[in-house]
Amino acid sequence: MGMTDRGGIDLVRTFVWVLSVGCVMLASCFEGRREPPEADLSAFSVYVDSLDTLRLQQTIRQLVDNDTSNWTADKNVAKRYADKNVLRWSSRMGVSADADTLLAFLRRELPRNGLDTVAFGIPQIAADLAVVHQLAFDSVGRSINEVLPHLDYYLSKAYVRYAVGQRYGFTRPEKILNKLDHKAHSEDPNEYARLFDYEIDAPDYETAVEKLTAADRLDFLRASHPSGQVYAALQACIDTAANKDVRRKLAVNLERCRWRIKHPAESGRRVVVNLAAQQLWAVCPDSVLSMRICCGAQPTKTPLLDGELSYMQVNPDWIIPHTIVKTEVAHHGGESAYFSRHNYYIVEKASGDTLSPDDVTPSELRSGQLRVGQRGGAGNSLGRIVFRFANNFSVYLHDTNNRNAFNYQRRTLSHGCVRVQKPFELACFLLPEADDWLKDRLRLSMDISPETERGKKYLKEHKEDQRPFRLLTYHPIAPKVPLYIVYFTAYPNPETQEMELWPDIYGFDRVLSKAMSPLLVP
Repeated sequence: MGMTDRGGIDLVRTFVWVLSVGCVMLASCFEGRREPPEADLSAFSVYVDSLDTLRLQQTIRQLVDNDTSNWTADKNVAKRYADKNVLRWSSRMGVSADADTLLAFLRRELPRNGLDTVAFGIPQIAADLAVVHQLAFDSVGRSINEVLPHLDYYLSKAYVRYAVGQRYGFTRPEKILNKLDHKAHSEDPNEYARLFDYEIDAPDYETAVEKLTAADRLDFLRASHPSGQVYAALQACIDTAANKDVRRKLAVNLERCRWRIKHPAESGRRVVVNLAAQQLWAVCPDSVLSMRICCGAQPTKTPLLDGELSYMQVNPDWIIPHTIVKTEVAHHGGESAYFSRHNYYIVEKASGDTLSPDDVTPSELRSGQLRVGQRGGAGNSLGRIVFRFANNFSVYLHDTNNRNAFNYQRRTLSHGCVRVQKPFELACFLLPEADDWLKDRLRLSMDISPETERGKKYLKEHKEDQRPFRLLTYHPIAPKVPLYIVYFTAYPNPETQEMELWPDIYGFDRVLSKAMSPLLVP
């Protein structure tokens, strides 16, 4: 064998030896970098080895089957866990930090809304989290397969309860208030007065349930509270209120802010009537016109609604609603003196003929075939001016012939309409572009002394003319002005921004407080 062949063999042997050594070293490196045990990585430590998917699912199923809660939020959570039996707030690596954040958030925000932490399961959540963080499963005698599902389920219930309640309200006012009073003068015992006529959005539980597993679930939760100034003002008050009854009143009024309705705008021109305050505020960016009101009596409460003031009538006839004719007028049938004294007239609907009160019987007045009206002018129950807006109740804002009523502390005495203390000033607010002569035409028509030379001259030249002057009988309100009839027993006065508290004159606080009782701080 030549030297060249022997050298080649040696070279191959050396290469094989180096390669073998390299493989051994490489294997040793991989052996040294072997993944640590799962117990070293998981926040559950050695208890991670006890996690059993089947047992976790069995515990969740038991929680769902044993849940007797009547909350719609809870029912939606239970359905989602029944459909998709997995944990939302933990994995084999531990409980999500979102769980601690949620607990801290609810502990802070629930009291600020007058809501009871016990009603949202906060003590149970806190206890379960403590067991998990302290790895105290053995000391409390509860398996990790029991604690984690229980914690998960109650975290989800608290999350959906709060998120949906804050976004839509914890009560349904249309179901509570519209079953409160039987309709006045109705012969049907199942017919109720419609006291809440706002369009209101129904709660969206599906979105909140979907957010349970979303990356932005905490952002969604934080954005759940109402954003209006009234809500912020009420919450600022409840933060410092020490009196239990005041806190309960503030909590009920916070609930009104949560309803998804057309709340009073916070900019632009608007008219806000707060029935509980028995007050009207006409608000524009640089001023507030404030006045007292009279509103519906207990049997004929003024409904809560929104609309747009669209026109005004000056010295209008009052066409008396048939319910009032039946209850207050009909028994005077045949008494011409009564009709003359009140300036009433009777018209046959079919023919349009005006009838003599002497010839009309009480039964004919109750039949619905006759119309009874009161001539416009001095002494008319509507006063000198009416402010109209479309609504389902034939209610409106108007002047009154009983000015003394505004001196009463309790002014619930109408058939449902709202009587205003300063009708001329309200008209001027609604007609900001009115010139001096238009205002004087309105004054003269309302028997108010004119202020322009032209108006004074007119009054002098027509002092012998029959009153009322009808220089103005109708005027549109353009653009239309939003109107909100609300009921807040705690409300920041738009004129002073000071929080004011009022009695619960209609009993709406009482029924809302009862409906929310399981949620409110005792």
